[in-house]
Amino acid sequence: MLPFSRHLVRTVWLLVALLPAGSSVAAASTPSAPLQLFPLADVRLGASPFLDAQRTDLRYILEMEPDRLLAPFLREAGLPPKQASYGNWESSGLDGHLGGHYLSALALMYASTGDAEVLRRMNYFVAELKRCQQQNGNGYIGGIPDGSAAWQAIARGELHADNFSVNGKWVPWYNLHKLYAGLRDAYQYGGNADARDMLVAMADWALVLTSHLSEEQMQAMLRSEHGGMNEVLADVAQMTGQRKYLDLAIRFSQPGLMQPLAQGQDQLTGMHANTQIPKVIGYQRIGSMTGRAEWQQAAQFFWQTVHDHRTVAIGGNSVKEHFHDVQGFSPMINEVEGPETCNTYNMLKLTALLFQRDSRASYADYYERALYNHILSSQRPDTGGFVYFTPMRPNHYRVYSQVDKGMWCCVGSGIESHAKYGEFIYAHRGDELYVNLFIPSTLNWRERGISVTQYGRFPEEDRSMLRIAGNASFTLKIRYPAWVAAGAMKVRVNGQLVKVQTGSDHYLSLRRQWRDGDQVEVQLPMTTRLEQMPDQSNYYALLHGPVVLAAKTRPFGDEKLNFLADESRMGHVAQGPVCPLEASPMLVSDSKDFLQRLRPVPGQPLTFSATGLVQQPGQGQGSGARDSSVTFIPFYRLHDSRYVIYWPYSTPANLDALRQKTAQSEAARLALDARTIDQVAPGEQQPESDHGFRGEGADAGLNQGRHWRHASGWFSYQLNDVKREARVLRLTYARGDAGRRFDIRINGHLLAEVTLTASAAEEFYTVDYALPADLLNDGKWEVRFEARAGSMAGGLYGLRLLR
Repeated sequence: MLPFSRHLVRTVWLLVALLPAGSSVAAASTPSAPLQLFPLADVRLGASPFLDAQRTDLRYILEMEPDRLLAPFLREAGLPPKQASYGNWESSGLDGHLGGHYLSALALMYASTGDAEVLRRMNYFVAELKRCQQQNGNGYIGGIPDGSAAWQAIARGELHADNFSVNGKWVPWYNLHKLYAGLRDAYQYGGNADARDMLVAMADWALVLTSHLSEEQMQAMLRSEHGGMNEVLADVAQMTGQRKYLDLAIRFSQPGLMQPLAQGQDQLTGMHANTQIPKVIGYQRIGSMTGRAEWQQAAQFFWQTVHDHRTVAIGGNSVKEHFHDVQGFSPMINEVEGPETCNTYNMLKLTALLFQRDSRASYADYYERALYNHILSSQRPDTGGFVYFTPMRPNHYRVYSQVDKGMWCCVGSGIESHAKYGEFIYAHRGDELYVNLFIPSTLNWRERGISVTQYGRFPEEDRSMLRIAGNASFTLKIRYPAWVAAGAMKVRVNGQLVKVQTGSDHYLSLRRQWRDGDQVEVQLPMTTRLEQMPDQSNYYALLHGPVVLAAKTRPFGDEKLNFLADESRMGHVAQGPVCPLEASPMLVSDSKDFLQRLRPVPGQPLTFSATGLVQQPGQGQGSGARDSSVTFIPFYRLHDSRYVIYWPYSTPANLDALRQKTAQSEAARLALDARTIDQVAPGEQQPESDHGFRGEGADAGLNQGRHWRHASGWFSYQLNDVKREARVLRLTYARGDAGRRFDIRINGHLLAEVTLTASAAEEFYTVDYALPADLLNDGKWEVRFEARAGSMAGGLYGLRLLR
């Protein structure tokens, strides 16, 4: 259940209180009762991969130390921490963000399981945070290092913000949003009344803090990633019935993003993906509460364009955390930093909200796709651990967090995701019961006095069974999945075949007086199909029903890869050797009508072999020998290995030419990568944060889809050169910045006096600077760009440290 969905049916006076000026009650009314998801506490998972993942997540959560997560909050409140803080992101500027996620995860896990130890931890966590709030004395709770001074400056209207910092603090509102959401969830799912009062006090603190900021200042501050602040403040408004919190939620919303979306314009290319999704969740929340159609239109269009044009087979999106050009998915194949798990976590939240407004099966189809193939696959079985990036590049791999090391955002959203698998399986409106997902589970429909148990081994078998306990008259609505062929779905009630007719929402409706013991069997024939990369390039994924199939690969033989990430700032990226694309296994056939070659492996559900279909380079003569050893399995089962999800395709006659073309196109890029010791993508949040970005008068933006960084004062990065191999600093500039003058300093020494030129042959060009070896300091290079008087330092579009 999404937060507060059970409270959507409120009194008329509350609707009036939350409507914008000049609106009437009718503007926010709906023709029928709202569709609601069931409370998590009313759904229990049955035996399935999802129950296994929930149990693994529970163990991971209980291995985490609450006092270590509480340390930043106690420290900043002037109270002695009981244990040292965790490292990694929890000790490098984003201190406290994981504590907010942890509180949400505890609340969700308690609602999903009723586990007494989880409840005890949740209440303890809230009580310790309450001590911090009381000590601060102004409603504030936060772990941001020296956050008090930064917030006081903002309250005075003294602020500078760029894409990921406000007054020098790393995404502070994003950080605080996690705690706002954690307190909301502790109240909503865990019933902790103190959490509610603390949340309202934090909302009041934000109200006072921002009350003297002009709209221009407010929007300048919101340039920095700020999570779902508009959503959670709308939740506080609904919780309290007070308009002031809704007004603040609206102030925390960016019209610069919303207005193009409301007009059906996709301007997302180059944007940091997971910065935008939570904002859009807030648009939908505010729009649904106020009846503002343009806010809801913006949310719906965002979902549609991301789903239709920016999403790959597993349900994820983005490369290196950013939306790339929809006309070219080559970055998705070339780069190893593929879809970020946090993005899908938030896309599912948005999907559930949109589904409650418009109960179309297409929303549930996406939810199923992303849940099985991205969320479920992002957790390491048995031991736990979470994935940040899931590469789509053939022959690469993933790394997983360790409970005492990785403190990334995708760990925070991960401990939540695997605690709430029951939230979308069922929904209800009046006397209609929606079955959205075919996940074994038991629903307690308290309002009707019945329970529904769904059982079976879907998707390992192509059916799901539902058993009714109790007597009631209602309409059972069962999703007709998009992956089931027209007319192929079969439904039997107590063994009798019934006619399958679906409405425009693609749900089958069965209305009857249900009796205790009634059983419904849903047969869902699954077929295997190809799905091309969204830009229609020559890469294909294989799916069976809703399940993405993949294969383990060993391009480098018995190499030793570490699939457990360390606690370094870049530890969330799988940094092992990159396999050249021309060495990828390929689907080779005279035509694309080759799926009949896939054969189920007896005794191994959802496992297929293919004879004479896949070819590896270097096997046999000419085009290579066909490889019959490749086994296709569900991606959610594939771990601790290199793999292929997207396969290049060729005819036998074109195979050699295609491999040669691929090798030529990759040669220069791979050669440069081989020379690169360290690099920064200027203007992109994570790479800059991972390289200790600092600056005064610094700003960042986009030019022709490329990110830049410049400053009226200075900016700097820390680069690593542990083996002391660096000889060249390669920088990328733009011809449009001709005339700018600045100095480059290395470890405090002047390296170059730069005047950018207009004579470059290309709009974007590189310049190499020789590095004096005697300036290296402890294996690190500090590269600092200082503007000359009356000019700017940069723009800088790329930075590489080369051998």
